[in-house]
Amino acid sequence: MCLSAQVSFAAGGFLVAGGVFASWKAWHVNKRYLPVALMPLFAGAQQFLEGNVWVGMNTGDPFTVLWSAMGFIFFTWFMWPIWIPFLVYVLEPPDSPRKNLFLIIALIGTAFGLALYVPHVLNPDWISVTINRDSLAYEGTMLLDFMMPRWTTNAIYLLLIIVPPLMSRYRHVKYFGLTLIAVVTVDVLLLRYAYISFFCLLAGLGTLHLIYIILRNKCARECPMLFA
Repeated sequence: MCLSAQVSFAAGGFLVAGGVFASWKAWHVNKRYLPVALMPLFAGAQQFLEGNVWVGMNTGDPFTVLWSAMGFIFFTWFMWPIWIPFLVYVLEPPDSPRKNLFLIIALIGTAFGLALYVPHVLNPDWISVTINRDSLAYEGTMLLDFMMPRWTTNAIYLLLIIVPPLMSRYRHVKYFGLTLIAVVTVDVLLLRYAYISFFCLLAGLGTLHLIYIILRNKCARECPMLFA
């Protein structure tokens, strides 16, 4: 996250606590909500990792920067393109004509995430973290840079995480998709100097709406047979 390690750790603690509570609630309300409940928990873990990136940058410890950045981009590039379509798939009713499509998108996200993340494991020098305007900027080389422009990679990534929520049966899951669009818009227009860091922060805070969905069992309105 931007600003400092303390802010990242505070955001991480807030999101992890919300995710733990949401997971407990999902277990008792409807276990179909569990993948949704884990989203803020994962986002909080990502913020803790970024806090450690700050620690490494501030102390001049390249090893801490490397392993923390590897953990951070694991969620960014690998986890989210899989998990978001997957949670939409789990929520979708069995008779939905879109359910299998969400599973296919999650599988595509798996292949895409592997193509983005595994090369960094094999080539750690591809990871570059700098401080830009008091914020962390994650840049460096990607395998797909040798095949397509970076904007194309980013566009595919956004389609994988935004389209499934927008196509969901449930109104409040669609709202989460709209939240991601708002986050991307703000990121592109105002925060491009550290767009990955800001996107993960804002999207992480956006997962708080997912906790609200669980607490109020919002999916019961569109599908009472599954969520009553």
